Amino acid sequence: MRRRNVLLIYPRFATGTFWNYRATCEAVGRRCPAPPLGLITMAALLPPEWTVRLIDCNADALTDDDLAWADLAMTGGMLVQQCSTFAIMRRCRARGLRVVVGGPDATSSPQLYSEADYLVLGEIEPILANFVAAVDNGVTSGRFETERYSTDIATAPIPRFDLLDFNHYLQIGVQFSRGCPFLCEFCDIIELYGRVPRAKSSAQMLAELDALYAAGWRGHVDFVDDNFIGNKKALKVFLPQLADWLKARNYPFEFSTEASLNLADDSELLALMRAANFFAVFVGIESSDESTLIATRKKQNTRRDIAASVRRIYAAGIFVVAGFIVGFDSEDDSVASSTGRLIENAAIPICMIGLLTALPNTELSRRLKREGRLFADYDLSADDDGDHCTQGLNFTTKRPRHAVLADARDLIVEVYRPERYFGRLRRMVRALDCTGYYPAIPLRRDLYEIIRLGWHCLVANAEIRREVWKTVIDCARHNPPALRAALRITALYIHLGPFARYAAAALERKTAEANAAPVAVVMAATG
Repeated sequence: MRRRNVLLIYPRFATGTFWNYRATCEAVGRRCPAPPLGLITMAALLPPEWTVRLIDCNADALTDDDLAWADLAMTGGMLVQQCSTFAIMRRCRARGLRVVVGGPDATSSPQLYSEADYLVLGEIEPILANFVAAVDNGVTSGRFETERYSTDIATAPIPRFDLLDFNHYLQIGVQFSRGCPFLCEFCDIIELYGRVPRAKSSAQMLAELDALYAAGWRGHVDFVDDNFIGNKKALKVFLPQLADWLKARNYPFEFSTEASLNLADDSELLALMRAANFFAVFVGIESSDESTLIATRKKQNTRRDIAASVRRIYAAGIFVVAGFIVGFDSEDDSVASSTGRLIENAAIPICMIGLLTALPNTELSRRLKREGRLFADYDLSADDDGDHCTQGLNFTTKRPRHAVLADARDLIVEVYRPERYFGRLRRMVRALDCTGYYPAIPLRRDLYEIIRLGWHCLVANAEIRREVWKTVIDCARHNPPALRAALRITALYIHLGPFARYAAAALERKTAEANAAPVAVVMAATG
């Protein structure tokens, strides 16, 4: 097999995005939240004769020297990285460097990536060997596509953690399972990975954690599963073994993940996650209105007191980050006030508030197209300075468009007022039972980050200084073991506060535009 120099290029996240936490990363001496798990997993499948380098454009600059070194460039990412991916493709092609594109956005919208020499679509494990053989046989372009939902996750390799500079990142990602059992109308995960969650074996997952441990990482590890509890049977086998693994190594890792709200209904599973040092979970709540949840097929959130469900998760020592969506057909003009009340009642500090987007190949986009409401040629990436918090509504809304945009703006403004954010944080901290939690960050790094964070929040930032002092004092009085959680969520406000102001301004402009011209004049809908 011919030797090759392969450059893996991870596209930059849009500047104005909820998820990049740039200001928080800089405050604690890091460059970005997390490395590209997909690319380093793919790297483990490439031939040993191929020399691989990784450039994460969120942490390092892509230089002409990097491109001159490479024989082949491989890139791809999510929708919010689309503009950066296009720029990478153009730059590679201008230098005569062949480029391979894959990842979830290319898989969902391959027609947008026609400039790529090669498209590698779907889950990578079954198809990469065919791509490698084609390249070595002199094939200079092509499309390689995996049959959806058929990949045996047992074939997933241990990612190439050796390609990472750990000093750049707040956390490292791993994956236990793919797929989700639910039918949420707007979700593309079930389209990409199916409704039968496929999980790694316990031995396979622990081998992956062994490799990460041997590579020298200590601290926050995020299970990037779109629904960590989708396969409860496999998870309940794995978690006790994970707890034993942690104890034998003096708790080198602490974990976060994403899960559906029905996690709150399973006390056994919550106890197992607590014993395995989980401290945070992202939950898609989406709406406070049950009729909206029913209409969008978010059945797992219905027939329940959502705030009480969140408090049950707090009682297990795990704090909740929540997602909400504005723009559903069935919502009314009370959406901002009712969602705000739910967020306050549940005491959820960190809330991702996004505009409904009809993602490609979802039930929502198919329905809207049938109804003649889906916009044609709508650029979901919009520009290089936004995400689903400010971009979206790529369809004719049932309510006046300006009203939907104004409600999203008002909700973001209210939720991220310092007194609201830190008030919820103090109430959450009092509810959080951190008994049995083991901090995993090494003491030297922990002190360094706490000192930097203390300067940013307790001294330099006049906007939040008073609220942060109140929060630290309240935590010390009422629940000292929860101080680390309080500090984490405080650190995230360094990003989220300014981001909320940016998002509110962007939505204000869009509201004015929608008031000035009917959307039908601006953009045509498909027939």
